Amino acid sequence: MKDIVLLHRNLRLADNPALYNGSLRRSYCALFVFDETYWKGNGRSNRQLKFALECLRELDESLCQVNAKVRVFCGSLINLADLLNSSFPNAKIHLNQCTDIGYYRDAIARFKSAIGPSRFKEYSDFGVQRLNFDRDRWSRDWERQMREPIVTNPMASEEVDLKSSCLIGVDDFLDLNKAKSLYPNIQEGGSKNAALLLDTFLNSRCEGYKTKMSNPNDAEQACSRLSPHLAFGSISMRTVFQKLESSVPRSPFKSDLNSFKKRLYWHCHFVQKLETEPELEFRSMHPMCDGLRDSYNDEMIEKWITGQTGFPFLDACILFLRDVGWINFRMRAMIMSFASYNLWQPWQKTSPLLAQLFVDYEPGIHISQVQMQSGTTGINLPRIYSVTKQSVEQDPTLTWTTKRLPSLVGLDLKNVHEAELRELYLEKMVDLKSSARKARELIWGIRANPQFKALARKVYLRHGSRKRQWKSTRGKMQS
Repeated sequence: MKDIVLLHRNLRLADNPALYNGSLRRSYCALFVFDETYWKGNGRSNRQLKFALECLRELDESLCQVNAKVRVFCGSLINLADLLNSSFPNAKIHLNQCTDIGYYRDAIARFKSAIGPSRFKEYSDFGVQRLNFDRDRWSRDWERQMREPIVTNPMASEEVDLKSSCLIGVDDFLDLNKAKSLYPNIQEGGSKNAALLLDTFLNSRCEGYKTKMSNPNDAEQACSRLSPHLAFGSISMRTVFQKLESSVPRSPFKSDLNSFKKRLYWHCHFVQKLETEPELEFRSMHPMCDGLRDSYNDEMIEKWITGQTGFPFLDACILFLRDVGWINFRMRAMIMSFASYNLWQPWQKTSPLLAQLFVDYEPGIHISQVQMQSGTTGINLPRIYSVTKQSVEQDPTLTWTTKRLPSLVGLDLKNVHEAELRELYLEKMVDLKSSARKARELIWGIRANPQFKALARKVYLRHGSRKRQWKSTRGKMQS
């Protein structure tokens, strides 16, 4: 075997640089590393693993058609390096770049060192930039990368298998893994599902996307729902971008599709932040914000993450997320805002628990958004979401809320929106107005420090979008 393609989160046949380049000598095998410690790491969960394994199964089926296979190695990357060095010392190793949690970042660095630079080749992915990174020209570089030709499918292999007692087939691995039988209501993985979602979104589902994406009921169908497929690479960002661009001129929903295009840009913009500063996984973007929330309450956090806050609309959102593994962006922001502002819990404690519920967990996006909704970036105005306001605006008749909480059917709408239900529902964890007022005072208290603004400027230069110029303004805090 001359070439080995390591699979991590680029689980697709099409537009896969590592897989294509690894196939050129026609003697290759794809290798998926199942590291149990990684899947128990910061924000990782079995619902994400289930989705990944569905992608992996389809990829294995596709590779079999070109006389190649996927093999699974159970263990750490450093264990794999030992195996490759001893059993396949001459094989070239190919891997797509991936911005991930610290455990993976450290593990892949040790793997590269153990394998040696002459045997290892890494390929760029998404619009995330490592070489010659320049935030001032980042958006231009991103567009250039998105318009590069789609990478050809891999060549047929002349060798069928990578023979080692330490490696098992995908079907055998799936038989051993319990994740495949869990979470029946989450999205199903695989490139075929991704392609179908993209086609239906571009052709019809995108109608009204700009407005419907804010509502949890409408968003379930009106959003592209490609986020888990992008997170685990069952479709490439470049494929989505190019199909989108070709669809816009003939679409009756141009404004909706242009709005979606902006989200593709923002996707990579946020991932780039974690790539540029990996410490953001545990440290606030603005260094003066790490001391804001210096204590935590496990009981409060548990009630929040299990949907027992006493606020029906918020609880319904969390219960929906726990069941489906997805919810629209505005509701994600509200859920996190409540934990960080109303409950005043440190994001480092709440972020991993929330991430575990998302099938589409993309660490760079999640961690950036968590910090935005916690007021710790220094470059985004603090925004405290009013649960009551969101309930009234997004579910005025409570039809969506009562699907998750049927015991509230028939109760006075105003009382449910305002969570004034006494013994008819759970006790409210906090008073929304007073907790928001206190949070506002604490956040703006630290922002008033002259040193805060100087440090915020440095954060902007490193991470800020150049789509709009830097300026300091107080703006609104309540939405």
